[in-house]
Amino acid sequence: MAKNLTQKILAAHVVDGELTPGEEIALRIDHTLLQDATGTMAMLEFEALGIDRVEVELAAQYVDHNLLQTDFKNADDHRYLRTACAHYGVHYSEPGNGISHIVHMERFGRPGLTMLGADSHTPGAAGVSMLAIGAGGMDVSLAMAGHPYYLPCPAVLGIKLHNRLSDWVSAKDVILELLRRYDVKGCIGKVIEYYGPGVKNLSATDRMTIGNMGTELGATSTVFPSDQRTRQWLAAQQREEDWQELHADPGCSYDEYAEIDLALVEPLIACPTSPGNIKQLKEVAGTKVDQVIVGSSVNGSYRDLMVAARMVKGKHAAHDLSFHVNPGSRQVLENVADSGEVMPLLLAGTRIH
Repeated sequence: MAKNLTQKILAAHVVDGELTPGEEIALRIDHTLLQDATGTMAMLEFEALGIDRVEVELAAQYVDHNLLQTDFKNADDHRYLRTACAHYGVHYSEPGNGISHIVHMERFGRPGLTMLGADSHTPGAAGVSMLAIGAGGMDVSLAMAGHPYYLPCPAVLGIKLHNRLSDWVSAKDVILELLRRYDVKGCIGKVIEYYGPGVKNLSATDRMTIGNMGTELGATSTVFPSDQRTRQWLAAQQREEDWQELHADPGCSYDEYAEIDLALVEPLIACPTSPGNIKQLKEVAGTKVDQVIVGSSVNGSYRDLMVAARMVKGKHAAHDLSFHVNPGSRQVLENVADSGEVMPLLLAGTRIH
């Protein structure tokens, strides 16, 4: 029987239950992800289980949320996390290495694996064709101890992509288009699986952006095929050996279907007070803003920062505007610097974090 990609990954990891939407299943977890805002409690919960070492293929702890040491609390948390990681066999990412979703994709992400993360945007790992799910700290702690993750078997929403994005349209606009259609609760209990001829025109970091913000739709996770664009990304990370081709079987079915013509997607924006309050950018053009932030977990890629740098070259931010740039990782910032585009950002009056 022909299977979609979500069904293939689930079938390779299910340890209990039937793959019937809505029925409880238990999944074997390959990777776990913690960050410092939720990681301290999760690590304490893991410690309470009395396990000598983590029992997953790879566990990682990122310090990417509470970076400012305004008092002793964050510093103490980070010291605890660092020593606990060394004791239990967890990879520890120092403050400044970058945001968990992007750094994990750069260093550890591998097609076809499952990941459970104590961060709602863990599904950004779709950029390298992982089935990644955000969960509570206790669930992640149990996964670190080798226990399966229990959840209702998700339905699969297959979205067929056509053509390529137009100039000045980005992957962020694709996920905003879906939010325009489905709003913030329209994909609860579903995995969103992208397929079709348009997929090859999205880079790995484009796919990460789309997977990351699938969370705002209420989706359990997001999946993209692993293709030559995935291979290109992993080769650039000097990890081409981690690549494998993954895609849905020809003639497979989905529980729900939708299509997006990427050529027709236009610049969109989410307005207060909900990610589902989507408007065409031209509807709000000219609105005065007080603060601009480029980057962070969903839009912190090399391309995102390079577009901003070239737009502001030779210009300066308005005197009453606060202009911030948050690179997704140290690697991203190094690449922007190597391209000569950090100085235009600084001269434009940005604060680079």
